[in-house]
Amino acid sequence: MHYFWVVMIHPKYIRYLKQALLFACIWFLFGLIYGIVEQGLLGRIDLYPSTRNRYDFKTSLTYASIGGFLMGFLHGWVEVTWLGKKFTKSPLWIKVVIKTLFYLLFIIIFLIVLASSVNSNRFDLSPLHPTVIHSVKQFMNSFAFWSVVIYIGFGITIGMLLLEISSFVGSGVFLNFVFGKYHTPKRESRIFMFLDMKSSTTIAEQLGHAKFFELLKAYYADMAIPILETSGEIYQYVGDEIVVTWPEKNGLYANNCIECFFRISKALEKRKADYLKRFNFFPSFKAGYHIGLVTTGEIGILKKEIIYTGDVLNTTARIQAECNNYDVRILLSEQLANQLKKSKLYNFIKMDNLQLRGKRELIQLYALHILD
Repeated sequence: MHYFWVVMIHPKYIRYLKQALLFACIWFLFGLIYGIVEQGLLGRIDLYPSTRNRYDFKTSLTYASIGGFLMGFLHGWVEVTWLGKKFTKSPLWIKVVIKTLFYLLFIIIFLIVLASSVNSNRFDLSPLHPTVIHSVKQFMNSFAFWSVVIYIGFGITIGMLLLEISSFVGSGVFLNFVFGKYHTPKRESRIFMFLDMKSSTTIAEQLGHAKFFELLKAYYADMAIPILETSGEIYQYVGDEIVVTWPEKNGLYANNCIECFFRISKALEKRKADYLKRFNFFPSFKAGYHIGLVTTGEIGILKKEIIYTGDVLNTTARIQAECNNYDVRILLSEQLANQLKKSKLYNFIKMDNLQLRGKRELIQLYALHILD
């Protein structure tokens, strides 16, 4: 009997891998350019003029590009899984300065190890051999060493700025811009969730605008991991409402779109005491779901954005607005309910038909009912 093991990578780590690979590609590109420029400057010379160490183009290019890729991936992984999280509330310039100082030390150690490896290979000696150690010391005492530090430091700064841009617009959106996925508009089937905070107007009046804004920041921050874990994509923040979307396949898989709502609820519940302490209020919310075809594409000149157009968005917004009328937390369309897998934790109860403004067809609504 043959056993096949299917390894499912957590969406969080898929995101980390994509971001780390962005750094790896940047470092690889800088390493490749460095190796080519170095060959252009040195030509047929087989010794570095400043250090008198041996030089050959193929070895230099191989170590610079492959070493750059590996160290770029390590740099990216450290950044997205650890160091980047330490400065989430800091201004951009503080992030760049402190991280640059940290990575400069990282660069120096990397270059010492790389130089030892390269010279060990060139002299065919152990990395700890006095000849190799002497050549590394010569390299460190030369302008060539510090020029490389500056060059790689520039590459790191570019990488960090791209990561910040990616975080600002969303990593998936950023990559779609880079590779031009939606440069030409595409038709695709998507699931949308419009999730809205209850009684937000009253709460905003009680807390004041500044305090309410702090509440929204904490509220949306606590939603990030649940959305990521269920392969969701944040489309828009509209005041106290967030719009999350899934490509049809991702949203239907393991009922990710519905699971997202429950995970957000659990994440907020864990921090209930903190919300009550800071704001004397614990946010509750309701959500509307629908599935349908949208046209997806890039739009804008002064500010580019990837947007979705189609009746499904207006319909989802109307479905969410009906939650208050039926006093339920989740309402979804029949089109989506029919495609979701059956669950032992909940089922769907048929409600009324929804008449959309300006439309003849009715939308059959279903409410989610949690089973005991």
